[in-house]
Amino acid sequence: MKQGLQRSFLFVPATRPERIPKALASGADAVIVDLEDAVAHDKKDEARQALQEFLEQTPDARVMVRVNSTSRELKQDLALCTNFPGVVGVMLPKTETCHQIEQVRTCNKPVWPLIETARGLLALPSLVFTAGIERLCFGALDMATELNLTPGTNGASKILDQCRYQLVVCSRSAGLAPPIESVVPEIDDLTAVERTATHAAEMGFTGMLSIHPRQLPAIHQAFTPSEEALAWARRVLEGAETLGGAFQLDGQMIDAPVISRARALLARAGH
Repeated sequence: MKQGLQRSFLFVPATRPERIPKALASGADAVIVDLEDAVAHDKKDEARQALQEFLEQTPDARVMVRVNSTSRELKQDLALCTNFPGVVGVMLPKTETCHQIEQVRTCNKPVWPLIETARGLLALPSLVFTAGIERLCFGALDMATELNLTPGTNGASKILDQCRYQLVVCSRSAGLAPPIESVVPEIDDLTAVERTATHAAEMGFTGMLSIHPRQLPAIHQAFTPSEEALAWARRVLEGAETLGGAFQLDGQMIDAPVISRARALLARAGH
C-alpha cells in the first residue's frame, strides 16, 4: 500500500495468485486479495493456501485481505492474516456489529469494515467508535440487492446516496479518514467509473474500490486534486503564515475552515 495516497483499491482473487504481482505493479494505491466473493465456497481452502504460498515467497509484498464473514471461514482467514506482516489491513464484509470488528482486530491488523447491509448501516453510529477501524468502505451492489433497489434508476441512486451520506458523516464523527466508494462492475464502461468516482469525490469520499486495472486512471483523476486546486491551497497556506488567521485571497475571505480545506487538499495529493 502506498503511503499518503489511498485513492484506488484493486481486488484480486486469492485463487489467482499469479495476478497479485501484476496488481501490485498496476499503479493501484492498494491491492486487496479477496477470499470472499471472488472465491467459490468449495475453493476457500485452496484460496487460503494460494495466498499463504504467495506471502511466503514474496515477503516484501504488502497487501490487504478481504476475509469471509462466516464464523468457520473467518477464523481460518484471520489465522492466516495474523502470521504474515505482508498483510497490512483486513477488509471485513457485511460488517454489522462491534463484536465482528473486535474479532477481526485480534489479528493485530487495521480493520476496514465494508458496509453493505441494512443492519450495518443502522449500526454505523456505534460501529465507528470501535477500536481498530482504519476506514469505512461502501458495498453498493450488495446494499442495492438487500434494499430491493432497481439498478441504474434514479430512485436507487437517491437511496444509495443516503447510505453514502451516513458513511461520510459517521466517519467524520469518529475521526476516521473519509470512506471508500464501492466498485463499478462494468469493466469496459470507463465513463461509468469516472461518473461514479467523481460523484463520490463530490460527496466527500476520497477513494474507490476497483476490479480491473483499466479502471484506475479514472479513479485517480477523480480523487486527485487538480494542479489549479493545489496551487490555490499552497497560496492559502502561504497567506496564513504571513497574514495571520483571517485574510482575503482573490476576493475570498480566508479563515480557519478554508485553511483546513487547503491542508486537506495537499494531504490528499500526498504532499
